[in-house]
Amino acid sequence: MSILRVLIIVENLPVPLDRRVWQEACALRDMGHEVTVICPQMRGYTEAEEVLEGIQIYRHWISDEARGIRGFILEYATALWGEYCCALKAWRRGGFDVIHLCNPPDLLFLVALPFKLLAGVRVIYDVHDLWPEMFEAKFGKRGLLYRAVCWAERCTLALADAVMATNQSVLAAVKKRGQKSDDEVFIVRTAPNTLRTGIPADADFKNGRRFLVGYIGVMGSADGVEYLLQAARHIVLVRGRQDVQFLLMGSGPEHATLLRLRDELGLREHVAMPGRVSNEFLFTGLKTMDVGVACDPINEYNDHCTMNKTLEYMAFSKAQVMFGTREGRFSAGDAALYVMENSAEKLGDAILELLDDEPRRAEMGRIGHERLTTELSWERSVAELRRAYAYAMK
Repeated sequence: MSILRVLIIVENLPVPLDRRVWQEACALRDMGHEVTVICPQMRGYTEAEEVLEGIQIYRHWISDEARGIRGFILEYATALWGEYCCALKAWRRGGFDVIHLCNPPDLLFLVALPFKLLAGVRVIYDVHDLWPEMFEAKFGKRGLLYRAVCWAERCTLALADAVMATNQSVLAAVKKRGQKSDDEVFIVRTAPNTLRTGIPADADFKNGRRFLVGYIGVMGSADGVEYLLQAARHIVLVRGRQDVQFLLMGSGPEHATLLRLRDELGLREHVAMPGRVSNEFLFTGLKTMDVGVACDPINEYNDHCTMNKTLEYMAFSKAQVMFGTREGRFSAGDAALYVMENSAEKLGDAILELLDDEPRRAEMGRIGHERLTTELSWERSVAELRRAYAYAMK
């Protein structure tokens, strides 16, 4: 395959904060391609233009992250305008052979469409999430906007020359909806490859307590962090466990609301919620925690999602507790204890069950790390990424 000029567009997170997109961009760069990324200005990444590790980055303004239907429409309208302006800038400055669209949303085909029709640019659709299921989980209803979301997904699938999915269940769904053949679809998983797992633990994170329970990730309406806060209340106030500290790392549109809930539940001394943290803080927290939690509730959307947090706990050899989503169970295997209903009390009891069984935690951590570095390894995904690009350029 000859050297390609690749334009990656991602809307919901900036790079390099979006680990999957940044790993893909770096892998493509390492293959010898020229890589440009378009992403939003948010989460502390506000430079409009920069070159980072040999990758050109254009960032655009975007409205606040959606919390309702009105915010949903405004967020995506401003994102599309910013993406299109940045794509025109990238075209004028050197052009591109491939547009790599990272959902959500599935509206990014509107940016790619004129370049494909007028200049023959190839399109790769990188499905991070099933957008219709994500919309229903966020807003809890179907209607005109839901039908528009389904239409956008079909349009993106029709436009794509190759499709990449994060896991088997997402691949099966988009293959069926887009009537794609086996040759057109590829699984590129999200395993981390640059985490500093050798960083030392820091006992100060435990706030003088014996155990640390950790969470990392987005705090939005679909992420279930309220379940973890209620589980912490059950552990501390109902089960009377004063030896457990909680560290919830991450930010998002619900962070302020969740902080208020923490305080209303009387958990300020037991639950630290520092918001967005540095990589050093994040890795230290991961190294120090005794148990990681994935509290994304069981629903049709989460059943299809491979959660980054799950893989990051495995990278640090940490046992974890999670609600038993389909893809969560596939990813973690025997490295997690599963709660098979969306119950904060049962989540809390499962956390205590693992905290009180150190040999089991150690074995789960070993299993998880081994699974991540073999079957789910990033090296395997890079090979699939290469195959997807080769197919798209045929």
